[in-house]
Amino acid sequence: MTTNDPYEHIRNWIPETRNLLIGGREVTPEGATWEVVNPATEAIIAEVGGASTHQVDAAVQAARAAFGPWSRLSGEERSRHLHRLADTLEEAQDRLLPSIVNEVGTPVSLASYLQVKMAVEEHLRFAAEAAKVDRTVHLGEYHLPHPTMSDVVYEPAGVVAIITGYNYPLNLAIFNFGGALAAGCTAVILPSPRTPITTLLLGELIRESGLPEGVLNVVVGEMEVGKHLSSHPGVDRVSFTGSDTVGEKIMEQAARNLAGITLELGGKSPSIVMPSADVQSIAMEMHLRWARNGGQGCAALARLLVHESRYDEFLDAGAGAFDQMVVGDPWDPATNVGPMIRPDHRAQVEGFVTEALDSGGVKLLEVNKPLPSKGYFVNPVLLGNLPHTARAVQEEIFGPVAVILPFSTTEEALEMANDTVFGLAANVWSEDANEARHMAEQIRAGTVWINGGGGMRGDAPFGGYGRSGIGRQLGEWGVREYQEVKHIQWRI
Repeated sequence: MTTNDPYEHIRNWIPETRNLLIGGREVTPEGATWEVVNPATEAIIAEVGGASTHQVDAAVQAARAAFGPWSRLSGEERSRHLHRLADTLEEAQDRLLPSIVNEVGTPVSLASYLQVKMAVEEHLRFAAEAAKVDRTVHLGEYHLPHPTMSDVVYEPAGVVAIITGYNYPLNLAIFNFGGALAAGCTAVILPSPRTPITTLLLGELIRESGLPEGVLNVVVGEMEVGKHLSSHPGVDRVSFTGSDTVGEKIMEQAARNLAGITLELGGKSPSIVMPSADVQSIAMEMHLRWARNGGQGCAALARLLVHESRYDEFLDAGAGAFDQMVVGDPWDPATNVGPMIRPDHRAQVEGFVTEALDSGGVKLLEVNKPLPSKGYFVNPVLLGNLPHTARAVQEEIFGPVAVILPFSTTEEALEMANDTVFGLAANVWSEDANEARHMAEQIRAGTVWINGGGGMRGDAPFGGYGRSGIGRQLGEWGVREYQEVKHIQWRI
């Protein structure tokens, strides 16, 4: 019997590996165990054992032992290793894709590129090429109090602890270890305990690629494991992706050893519709963008600021976008909105909506189709009639919920865009290129797109202002996060 399901051969596949990767060896976990649940079906798909504190110590020690040899390799040699790892990951796409869909719930229609191909083909490949770059700056002569010459050199910082969020497990690992390894550092990766399976599979693929032992180590665990890793005296840099509240704790823990810190902590990103924008053509893209991955994206453009002259037209155009939102089975190619990661997170998202409605907000647009009987699904909704001070407007909801507010002048739009503790991303929609560029330069955010921008470039920095974090991932900037700067001066 044949079916029309193009994913029948992989949809139920779950990686078998449950071992940690420490010093190039598979290691049986010694810590607490927990169950991993498919958020779309509520089925238990794995039982995972976490690392003990002694195993975290061993992983850090393995990274330390590997640091000297790895940092002394030429950039060309490190590049070859990273390209070989990328080759291995590309060959394993049929393993990575079902792992991510089944533990994260990202619809397969989006996951193939957003969760797998982009991470490997764009970002890891860029890091591999970046490893070759000689960043030495020759300052030339200096004559006081006598003639000298100077160079500024960039050297790897050491051992990096990489702690990733649940929503993009492969992307977030690569965003960080790509730059770290290109810089000459070694690393220990700790994924979110909600989605550990893909990172455990990554550990298996690291071994398959032949990456030198100890250069990349993988441990899993819950809060105590994360605390032990981020405060470990053997760690020179800590990189964390997640909420700003947890980021505060990570920063405190890293500060005990004065370790360097990179934080990517999400946002409440505005999407500004100017009077000249073609709202009929952009409404679909705007709504489907903030709702993708179930709205569980740090740069979700879910704060819609629309000029009052286009407000009603924009709502009318948006109704068609909501008609195109399909909530349900992530393996159905028609689905474009998957589940929340856990029932407590679903309750939190629903709580934001309830609070907004209780305080005078209204649902201007929503998906009214029945939700699946199983799974942690939330129907997308657009909230209006809220002041800019409302919690739903100011705080990151991390679900398929957007808010819309009208503005009357460009100055008001900019004031509203910047009236937030976050500053990760923003978008300006305008047919006037000069107007859009001028506004982009006044918005306090790490990335500003104009008319939707484009793909997430491997050579461009990603990170934010304020409570959106510290430092940058990706591009040249993402390499320098993991380097120390040294001035060498000699008499002539």
